[in-house]
Amino acid sequence: NLVSDTLRKQKNSEHTMLSRCRGVSLARTLPSVRLSVNHAYQWSVEREPHKLVDAHEIIRESEIFRALDKTKLLAQDPARVRDILAKALDQAKLKVVQKECKSEFVQGLNLEETATLLNVDPVRQPELMQELYNTALRIKQRIYGNRIVLFAPLYLSNYCVNSCTYCAFRGPNLDLHRSLLTHAEMVQEAEAIQHVGHKRVLLLCGEHPKFTYDNFLDALNLVKCVKTRPHGEFRRINVEIPSLSVSDFRRLKATGCVGTYTLFQETYHEESYKKFHPAGPKANYANRILTFDRAQIAKVDDVGIGALFGLYDHRFEILAMLQQAEHLEKTYGAGPHTISIPRMQPAHGSAVSERPPYLVDDAHFKQLVAVIRCAVPYTGMILSTRESVAMRQELLRMGVSQMSAGSRTEVGSYHRGDVVSDKENLVNRATSTSQEQVKKDAGQFTLGDERPANEVIEDLLRKGFIPSWCTACYRMGRTGETFMAIAKKGNIANYCQANALLTLREYLEDYASPEVKRIGMDVIARELRNVPDPARRAATTVRLEQIAGGKRDLYF
Repeated sequence: NLVSDTLRKQKNSEHTMLSRCRGVSLARTLPSVRLSVNHAYQWSVEREPHKLVDAHEIIRESEIFRALDKTKLLAQDPARVRDILAKALDQAKLKVVQKECKSEFVQGLNLEETATLLNVDPVRQPELMQELYNTALRIKQRIYGNRIVLFAPLYLSNYCVNSCTYCAFRGPNLDLHRSLLTHAEMVQEAEAIQHVGHKRVLLLCGEHPKFTYDNFLDALNLVKCVKTRPHGEFRRINVEIPSLSVSDFRRLKATGCVGTYTLFQETYHEESYKKFHPAGPKANYANRILTFDRAQIAKVDDVGIGALFGLYDHRFEILAMLQQAEHLEKTYGAGPHTISIPRMQPAHGSAVSERPPYLVDDAHFKQLVAVIRCAVPYTGMILSTRESVAMRQELLRMGVSQMSAGSRTEVGSYHRGDVVSDKENLVNRATSTSQEQVKKDAGQFTLGDERPANEVIEDLLRKGFIPSWCTACYRMGRTGETFMAIAKKGNIANYCQANALLTLREYLEDYASPEVKRIGMDVIARELRNVPDPARRAATTVRLEQIAGGKRDLYF
């Protein structure tokens, strides 16, 4: 009923209205738009201009290069490296952090210290590298325990006017089959994601007049209302959409249902950025850097940053992300909530993605993940299914706190269930004589982990992790200064550990096989002991039994 009510409220000029949406193909009246790569189209138009800082004051390239050069010799000194690791651990314990913590962003290391760790050679200094991994794990365990937050991405459209040379969705890629979801298909996609147990979803789309910002807001208001049996719903909706103006950020805020706004800078190195983004609105380097400033002005303070590793030197990218995070924290009192760590993978029709200009091998990728965890201990780190199963399993021990599960990057692929694997897709592209078949199967990029969500969850449980869909802190307002006050007292586990176990019990009751439920119950029994306060532990036990009796959405 909620979905039907939402659909009936859509503007007649934009959509053909039907009284019911489930199982009905809703026609969308959209113009046929043919754009050149240099078209000056803007997805989000600024209606309240603001004077912002120069982007070059935020990303100071010369300072980054000096730090990397200066610390080459320091990285060869084991004593200096160990001092930095010790400091990172103390910062994570909040021993030396300034008392006025206004957000969950805590900078464990400064630029030079981070550069030193990045300059450690993983091949020639294996003992120091292991100490780095151990420190990152200790920091992760202290803050996140064995909890791994899970989500799934939902692609709404693959139309795009931009020319990102590494992306299958780029406008000039004429070999890609273009599609966007009707409202009925959006509901079907959301239902398919909920049917495997997800409570968190990430909405994505390209930048194109065939799927406008108004269309996106309509989709957001629709998806948030979707509910399925037995107890399916989305408790947190994050978005990864094009750069917005202040006025459009205000509209996003007004929906009242968006968690984190995520935007990747792709590369912070300006010359490289211009090279890999030759045309389209995204080609404006400074405008993209300043996106989060516009977000903060509009009171959208829950943001996620990231770089696509492979476009430029990964060490530079990490230090640049640290500069941007420092700027947001210093200027607005709200550093990034998450950092994403995508590594470039092959994308249909992209030579750049097949041969990354700055290839990041596995050793350096593990190193950069561990360094990020040491540098920003309380910032969530997100790992996608771009990486292989083996790599994802390793990185869980090096700082990752969130990961996608059962992801698909083809528009409409969850509910269709007719998409071949990405590995098969690569073969098809090389051998198929039908261009339409190649077009049909192409996603945004090649996935490394193509396991369905239930297999990912079972694997986590067998390895002793707690798959979590918790959203309690956001819903209770325990963010920023309030959260850090809890952290200083060492009380995170009394909330996060307990709530994670409650969401896991929900999954086991509603979606798990008998064998997975057995394994999961053993994990709950073991991890319940890690709720430190006896009273909270007892209350958690009571709520776990209430969930077994049919109650849902219980949290502290």
